[in-house]
Amino acid sequence: MDDLIEQRKADHLRLSASGDVDARAGPGWDDVLLVHQALPEVDHAQVDVSVSFLGKRLRAPLLIAGMTGGHRTAHEVNATLARAAERHGLAMGVGSQRAAVKRADLAYSYSVVREQAPTAFLIGNIGAPQLIAQGLTPPLDNADVEAAIEMIRADALAVHLNFLQESVQPEGDRNARGCAAAIKGVVERVNIPVVAKETGAGLSRSTALELKELGVKALDVGGVGGTSFAAVEGLRAEAQGATGSQRLGEVFRDWGIPTSVSVIGTQAVGLPVIATGGMRTGLQAAKALALGATLVGVARPLLQAALEGDAALDVWITQFLGELRTALFLTGSADLTLLQTRPRVITGMTRAWIDQLGYA
Repeated sequence: MDDLIEQRKADHLRLSASGDVDARAGPGWDDVLLVHQALPEVDHAQVDVSVSFLGKRLRAPLLIAGMTGGHRTAHEVNATLARAAERHGLAMGVGSQRAAVKRADLAYSYSVVREQAPTAFLIGNIGAPQLIAQGLTPPLDNADVEAAIEMIRADALAVHLNFLQESVQPEGDRNARGCAAAIKGVVERVNIPVVAKETGAGLSRSTALELKELGVKALDVGGVGGTSFAAVEGLRAEAQGATGSQRLGEVFRDWGIPTSVSVIGTQAVGLPVIATGGMRTGLQAAKALALGATLVGVARPLLQAALEGDAALDVWITQFLGELRTALFLTGSADLTLLQTRPRVITGMTRAWIDQLGYA
């Protein structure tokens, strides 16, 4: 089983970087329009994109989303991403740490992030399905959770909600009964903030309210529009000849709530919101931040850049943040707080979603 987990991590990295795995449904950013200010009265050079998140001041509202770990290639990718987080003053998450919790020889692929980013805000990562028993497999215990935190000296811990992925994965963990209580137990036992993190199917307002009641301190909406882990697992299933799971991946490739809708729905509950899912430009980031997100999370584009090396990663981040600053400038916003006061227009399917869900 441990070897299977390691191989699965390698498959996820390979397919996420180069496979046809993007959701075909969009994240909704084209439906969100910021209003141009023809007389901005702002010095572009002084636009401030710094932000506070869970007690840490970041130089920009960009989270390098948790992607990988648990095998040799992941070590190099995580090292490259961590160096970028340190250079640019960003937050960074790691992929699920279950592999290294169960196999100490894989911990190096995660611990490298703290070695390369000694002052960055780092977010550990464990799965909600693994907090409860799955058949004959026992849940992660308190020592396992603490090991994941200590492994990267995490500033926060993400508990990821990936039941769509588990549903498609041939060897997936599909029992969800008791997860809410297990998450509450983690919140009560650890001494760092817990972030509830969806992984591609989005968060509704009602779920966000439930998670807040459980004590989580931030929400990563992980909405539809970016990498579809139903598609990733469908491709893995195809390679294994698991035709039923392959078909599930195709049918549920676009299942979930678009990222824009998730941000609008969850920001009302009063917790910091991370807008992850189909984030590809700084303009899209500005739209998410204007809707109430605190940070924006980016995964696949940063993974692809990291595979090319530090220089390519710096180019991507610099361009992205330049686009974000330009969006603030053109809305007359000297900082992110002012951006959230600026008018915006919501159209199309995003408008239909929020009207019918009562988010307007």
